[in-house]
Amino acid sequence: GLTAWSSAHEPQQVFQLLEALFREFDATAMELGVFKVETIGDCYVAVTGLPDPRDDHAVVMAQFALECHQKMDLVKAKLGGPGGLGTEVLRLRSGLHSGSVTAGVLRGQKSRFQLFGDTINTASRMESTGEPSLVQIS
Repeated sequence: GLTAWSSAHEPQQVFQLLEALFREFDATAMELGVFKVETIGDCYVAVTGLPDPRDDHAVVMAQFALECHQKMDLVKAKLGGPGGLGTEVLRLRSGLHSGSVTAGVLRGQKSRFQLFGDTINTASRMESTGEPSLVQIS
């Protein structure tokens, strides 16, 4: 996975990959009306239906996940290949779960928008236990 790949590459190569991936994911999120909450390491956390509920939230998030998998393949092809970064070994895992959340700006020295609740925890577990190259949906 990415952890092993990162340990075998220079920091600037890791950032080159993550910036390219997140740039593509951000563009897809904007196009579909998906809200990027944050990135934590190599984890991209996004939602839809906040703050305004959407009847199609599950469909939109499934489409977002599938498009992110396609973008991952494009970025890997662009950065990999002969003399490239060796990204062909990397595979994306996605976890989707729908439900209620507590959301708001957590104040402090570095205030930021946060999501809390079982829905977030379940989605995280879906991703971390999912099969590479697949979208795991509860």
